[in-house]
Amino acid sequence: MSLDGTLFIEHFEAYCPQWLAEADDPVGLHIGTLNKKLDRVMVTLDVRPEVVAEAIEKNVDLIIAKHPPIFRPVKRLDTDDFQTKMYADLLKHDIAVFAAHTNMDIIENGLNDWFCDLLGIEDTTYLTKTHTVGYKKLAVFVPVDHAAKMRKVLGEAGAGTQGDYTNTSYSMIGTGRFTPATTANPTIGTVGEEAAVQEAKVEVIFPETIQANVIQAMVAAHPYEEPAYDLYPIENITKEYGLGRVGNLAKAVPLKEFIAFVKEKFDLDGVRIVAEDETKLVQRIAICGGSGEKFFRDALKNQADVYITGDVYYHTGHDMLTEGLPVIDPGHYIEQLCKPKLVELFNQWKKDYNWDITFIESEVNTNPFKFR
Repeated sequence: MSLDGTLFIEHFEAYCPQWLAEADDPVGLHIGTLNKKLDRVMVTLDVRPEVVAEAIEKNVDLIIAKHPPIFRPVKRLDTDDFQTKMYADLLKHDIAVFAAHTNMDIIENGLNDWFCDLLGIEDTTYLTKTHTVGYKKLAVFVPVDHAAKMRKVLGEAGAGTQGDYTNTSYSMIGTGRFTPATTANPTIGTVGEEAAVQEAKVEVIFPETIQANVIQAMVAAHPYEEPAYDLYPIENITKEYGLGRVGNLAKAVPLKEFIAFVKEKFDLDGVRIVAEDETKLVQRIAICGGSGEKFFRDALKNQADVYITGDVYYHTGHDMLTEGLPVIDPGHYIEQLCKPKLVELFNQWKKDYNWDITFIESEVNTNPFKFR
């Protein structure tokens, strides 16, 4: 089936929600509209004039970008300015741009996890906490023969995920009683007469962030015109999210050897190093894509042997040396790993949902730096 833009973004935001982004991070739709059919979607790290030219040439309908193209307010619409002209070209060719920035860094199975997979970093946790999400419990009463369908629908809406388990629920059988009023249109029972129905009480838990979706799915699947259900806050379960990752290599290796390994895996001509002793053995690795220098003390708190992040500031480098934390700065462009990984994910959705759409990676290298 052809794919509506709003439907695609609903799937994307279920995976990479905007609420996970850091405060004041301008994620979401930047340019154009999602109210259209999509034939071609292109993934890019940056939205630059040469990337827009590529999108126009390839008849792209939507660009998914890691870096938001409008990071600061646009004060003038002067198309003699290359940046403003780029926006105008996107609008002229009906190319929408949707950005996922720090939320892509924070989500599970996101950019920092992909870095860890690439480098063989295991047993990971976040580097610095950003969000704590509470949980709720839904208890809904349905006729016994509708209970299996209700459990399935709630699971598909995201309820019932606990640790490494999905579709968890609890059911109890009892008797529901009600008397339909004269204005009612009962699925079961007769107007004005008390009915007694064997019902299942189905209980599931879910993160509070998806409450609206869970309730909507429950109501849509319920056979009664007036579903009976309860909502409870759960105080003993929360879910935490954070930026960066810290974990362990399978075995300790000399820092110099690990530096060469990082260069190889990210296909880099060179990296910047903050370290006094490259013979030191390293095993516990902290990593944060992009400009993560301000989190280096979190790497120390997590007992990291080395920290990988980009765009390290000169004076911060001095502080890192003083604190005794070796740092590898591979640059910002390693985030381009999002291109193949997102296309791989989108193609899996395409297969799962039988979408008639093409997903492509931008072929433009937007790294402004070269090594000589």
